[in-house]
Amino acid sequence: MQALKDFWKGIWEQNPIFRLVLGMCPTLAVTNMAINGFVMGLATLFVLLGSALVVSLIRKIVPNKVRIPVFIVIIATFVTIADYILAATIPPIHKILGIYVPLIVVNCIIMGRMEAFASKYPLHRSLSDAFGSGVGFTIGLIILGSVRELLGFGSVFGYNLTWGSFSPMVLMRLPAGAFITLGLLIALMNFITKKRAKSTCIAHHGVNKDD
Repeated sequence: MQALKDFWKGIWEQNPIFRLVLGMCPTLAVTNMAINGFVMGLATLFVLLGSALVVSLIRKIVPNKVRIPVFIVIIATFVTIADYILAATIPPIHKILGIYVPLIVVNCIIMGRMEAFASKYPLHRSLSDAFGSGVGFTIGLIILGSVRELLGFGSVFGYNLTWGSFSPMVLMRLPAGAFITLGLLIALMNFITKKRAKSTCIAHHGVNKDD
């Protein structure tokens, strides 16, 4: 049950993009199309899981003074593996993602989960936490990329969804479109959270909606 809670908090309560606002470089740079966000999310998820696995297993034998350098070496190893896999399997998308794949090494999401969770908790909880954060990050990238691709190109994952009078918004293909879309999605998530909190309060305490 606790592992499930660790997973779920990365999806909603501590979503890296919409809650913690972490990993903004790839979030804003590669999400002009949904497929780019999806692949970047999978690469980050792979690094999160691999790093959490190793860090959790060695957490009791790594001296506290050198834990950060050790974490960086572990993360960099899995980033290199992910980079080579992408280059070998999907070269066109790997070329589009460019420098942002190697930059996963310094992604605050990964180092944050290693320092705050994997280095302190047992393996099953560390993997659950990493999986939740990775899936939450991937979902955020897909949503952001889908909105921008739909408005900017008239498609989602390459499938045309346009209608007769549709006119693509060039702004959505540019970095400014990423900022605007991200801001609106964060506002929407905050609105949903407040509505849910209010409904829960009413259900538990019988508070009148007009109060």
